[in-house]
Amino acid sequence: MIYRNCFIFNGNGFEAGSFETGNGLFTDVGASVSNHGEDLEGAYVIPGLIDIHTHGNSNADFSDGDCEGLKKMAAYLAKNGITSFCPTSLTLPYEVLDKAFKNALRLKKEAPEGHSKVAGINMEGPFFAESRKGAQNAAHLRLPDYNAFEELYKGCEGLIKIVDIAPELDGALDFIESAKALCTVSVAHTDCSYDNAKAAFDRGAKQLTHLYNAMPSLHHRKPGPIAAAAERDDVRAELISDGQHVHPVMVRLAFKLFGAERICLISDALRCCGMPDGLYDLGGQEVELRDNVASLTSDGNIAGSATNLFLCMKKAISFGIPAADAIRSATLSPAEAIGMQNEIGSIEKGKRADFLVCSKDLDLISVYIDGVKV
Repeated sequence: MIYRNCFIFNGNGFEAGSFETGNGLFTDVGASVSNHGEDLEGAYVIPGLIDIHTHGNSNADFSDGDCEGLKKMAAYLAKNGITSFCPTSLTLPYEVLDKAFKNALRLKKEAPEGHSKVAGINMEGPFFAESRKGAQNAAHLRLPDYNAFEELYKGCEGLIKIVDIAPELDGALDFIESAKALCTVSVAHTDCSYDNAKAAFDRGAKQLTHLYNAMPSLHHRKPGPIAAAAERDDVRAELISDGQHVHPVMVRLAFKLFGAERICLISDALRCCGMPDGLYDLGGQEVELRDNVASLTSDGNIAGSATNLFLCMKKAISFGIPAADAIRSATLSPAEAIGMQNEIGSIEKGKRADFLVCSKDLDLISVYIDGVKV
């Protein structure tokens, strides 16, 4: 199929041109692929978005261990421009995680048409500091256990792409040294010092989970994990730009500290995403959604978000982030974070034909996955 008369995102901006898809891939991209084909009438075309940190939507949560619920999540994501995702777990018992992870593997293999594709699993917990647990369930926190992680990894045939850990915990550095060979290790839900974080990055951790949230703040005498990550060119940071978790000025600061190539925009969405205000479950804890803010009813702490990644990207742009940087951080940067940059994340010959047709203002018009319109 040939698409012409459009502006194609090239990683730095938009170029007028046309492109061709076939067998689920981009087969040609250029200024003048053809004068024939579907006329996109000057629309803007960007890669399908990739959410590497999302728990749920549509009143379904990955950790429920329900494959039909996971399919419902994938259908919602596809309709909203997220063409690949890493379903993200909660801090729960290993047997619960094992069931959920195997469901992710099942959905990846089935790959139903019109659904966002499972790119991997983000294992968020249980290796966290209780003092920074956030909305994670303290009853299920554990010290780092590589053997347990390896069993889960094998059980889902290596689908875990990210594992999160507080590096100050006993055994954390040895865990990082071992796990880095299997997936990206991300520093998360931590009270660690700059030195703790630096040691973790020296041992192979490559990411910060939801920057600013559930970690010490930047301080001029206690720089902490944010400074340790920012000064290294090989460490990325997730960022929730839903307008609730991070103030707009801190979103702008994050892009200045890390650059678009090292920021991965994420949703951190919960089952209440796409749902009306009300009460919802989060790993056995009650969450109230009100005015787009999801918080624990037990203590009022903000939980995850109720905003999908496409809207987070648009909010980042409204906060003053250049469109090219926001798009890059929702597409190629997360693809690189999970080692899939040769398959997805940009509009290039040979990559999967996942793309979005948008207006000039980046309002979503249509979604294509494997070259097929959703």
